[in-house]
Amino acid sequence: MIRAGLSEFLVSGLRYVFPAQLGLFGRGMPTAFSVGPLAQKLRLGDEDGVVWALSGKAATARGRVIAPLYRNVPMAAADDPMLHEYLALADTLRIGRAREREMARAELSKRLSS
Repeated sequence: MIRAGLSEFLVSGLRYVFPAQLGLFGRGMPTAFSVGPLAQKLRLGDEDGVVWALSGKAATARGRVIAPLYRNVPMAAADDPMLHEYLALADTLRIGRAREREMARAELSKRLSS
């Protein structure tokens, strides 16, 4: 029951509670559909990436910048690849178009049901 409620909130409410807008291009840590299983399924061009703005060696990619759910999210994601994928799926639900959002919903559903 709790997983179903979490899934419903993430898919239907996350983009309203934690809205995000694509910003200008910059360097940072990849997120949204630029990470994990969605990046493998989508063919992304150089202009299609999405990142959390970072500097230094953590800035491994270039793309449109979005604000993370919380300011420490990139640091936590850098230490835990699985968490990074979950946060990227959440960002896809925040900024994705219908196709990307459906792919993120399906991936989250698969992960939460196991």
